Amino acid sequence: MRLGLALGYWGRGPSADHVPLAQEAERLGYDSVWTAESWGSDVFTPLTWIAAQTSRIRLGTAVAQMAARSPTTTAMHALTLDHLSGGRMMLGLGLSGPQVVEGWYGRPFPSSPLTATREYVDVVRQVLRREAPVALDGRFHSHPYRGEDGTGLGKPLKPITHPLRSDLPILLGAEGPKNIAQTTRIADGWLPLYWSPTRTEVYEASLGEAPENFLVAPMARAQVCDDVAEGLLPVKTMLGFYIGGMGHAKRNFHADLMARMGYEEEARRIQQLFLEGRREEAVLAVPDAFADEISLVGPRERIAERLESWRKGPVTDLLLLAPDRTTLRVMAELNS
Repeated sequence: MRLGLALGYWGRGPSADHVPLAQEAERLGYDSVWTAESWGSDVFTPLTWIAAQTSRIRLGTAVAQMAARSPTTTAMHALTLDHLSGGRMMLGLGLSGPQVVEGWYGRPFPSSPLTATREYVDVVRQVLRREAPVALDGRFHSHPYRGEDGTGLGKPLKPITHPLRSDLPILLGAEGPKNIAQTTRIADGWLPLYWSPTRTEVYEASLGEAPENFLVAPMARAQVCDDVAEGLLPVKTMLGFYIGGMGHAKRNFHADLMARMGYEEEARRIQQLFLEGRREEAVLAVPDAFADEISLVGPRERIAERLESWRKGPVTDLLLLAPDRTTLRVMAELNS
């Protein structure tokens, strides 16, 4: 199991520690570093900044939001950074949900998320293969554009730039069972939002057709600390926001996932509290047990014992949300 460093997206502004943390992860032998985006900082610019100040560590987006860019634009970003970094790029994509897609990106959320995702990946792969001009008569992605409001003058094009790698890895952030199953067929890997090594049966059927060398790369908060409850508080804060606020009351994929993992009553309670403006209560309503099973928090000995269960399952890459250099070092030592 390889280790990666997950830096997430910015809050109010850029973190001065992201580049030093990435450099330290590279020095410690971490395989990859990952950035993210939501409705603030974008995913590619910080990754390019990190690429310029590292030399070996692989570079991943977890995730680049599909609604933010046409698939050809995303492919351009990926092939450009792959060239600039000497072939270190991994493209993680995610569809997000209606609240973000329609509220922030001003795009309609696709009526068939599976079809929209499949078409998006198809176009990206066509660009990266550069075997012929990009052409797709899709339901959501049409190349060239053939809508009634178009000119009809578009023609299929190949990228001017020759991609460095036609097989640049594509991973998908998927949560629903059908979406995960499709991911095993059209992508090189999967980026689970929450992973519990004690509940692998939740994903077993969806991963049943995964090919050999398929990447399973969940994120997990890691922190070496004496007080487990205190170490879990950032996990609970994140869960309170995602379960309660990152989606509509009637359509929240994160809450649905928590429910499938055995915490349905708790997920709906968190949603209710958050939507009523009782955010602190929503965070406190997150069960310690759930926060604990999807993270690696506590003294070194406790983390070492729990890390074994992560190694026994299908996880190939563990992407750590690690806040300090001590935690980075200890995780590298425990995984060696």
